[in-house]
Amino acid sequence: MGFSLVPLARRAPPRARIALAALSVALLATPEPSANADPLLEVGGDALAVQADRLEVDVSAGEAVLTGKVSIARGDLKVSCPRIDLKFDTTPQVTWAKGSGGVQADVRGVHGEAPEVELDLRKHVLELRGGVRLTRGQGWLTADKATIDIATAKVSLTQVKGSIPVPAHP
Repeated sequence: MGFSLVPLARRAPPRARIALAALSVALLATPEPSANADPLLEVGGDALAVQADRLEVDVSAGEAVLTGKVSIARGDLKVSCPRIDLKFDTTPQVTWAKGSGGVQADVRGVHGEAPEVELDLRKHVLELRGGVRLTRGQGWLTADKATIDIATAKVSLTQVKGSIPVPAHP
């Protein structure tokens, strides 16, 4: 079940209704398809698609909390967990998100699991923390923390162990 800002907007004062309408457009809009060839990895885009069972917004503080079956997506990056806290600026554009309660993240065939995730959209950095497990095909890695630079798709891990498949000899 997704959330709706309509019941919240009906009870809000006129000034807050305008802010809620702007927030809903910023949060729920999806980017238009591009005429260019598909990139190898795209975690950019103009919007952060959001779905949740419940949304609470504090317009004056520039904060929102999504709870229940929560998922966010931006380009090829998809994150789901029970709770996501968002911060947005006055435009309103989402600038930061923190997921907690057991996070699953997927980027182009790489699946990650961790207790929490932080997404800094200004710095273009995604960080999984608290005991991370990354898998792709038969390979897997565990780490204390995984930091992904969204712009370059470079991954940094700390305290790593795992198994990486190699080709079999004929």
